[in-house]
Amino acid sequence: QIQLVESGGGLVQAGGSLRLSCAASGRTSSMRAMGWYRQGPGKEREIVSTIGWTDGSTYYSDSVKGRFTISRDNAKNTVYLQMNSLKPEDTAVYSCAGYSGRQWAYWGQGTQVTVSS
Repeated sequence: QIQLVESGGGLVQAGGSLRLSCAASGRTSSMRAMGWYRQGPGKEREIVSTIGWTDGSTYYSDSVKGRFTISRDNAKNTVYLQMNSLKPEDTAVYSCAGYSGRQWAYWGQGTQVTVSS
């Protein structure tokens, strides 16, 4: 069993920054990667960024590339998402997820990010 707990969401003006954190507990050794998804109002959930748990390889969606940075601290079992140059269209509930090797099997409760214009 793996638990994921996000923190760091909030309200920020356009152009501002936020850093999200996701702390994992439980059988974290079974995870192959972690990532962030988001779901904006009236939109489908979309993948934002992922990071390999052992090799640190990263992926970014085109919409956040160059503005967001994902990183991990294996000692703390924590993944971070540094979000810079935020835009109103980044407004969404951001959820942390863990990849088991076959599917995104583990999910946090989500944290709200609101970007005002």
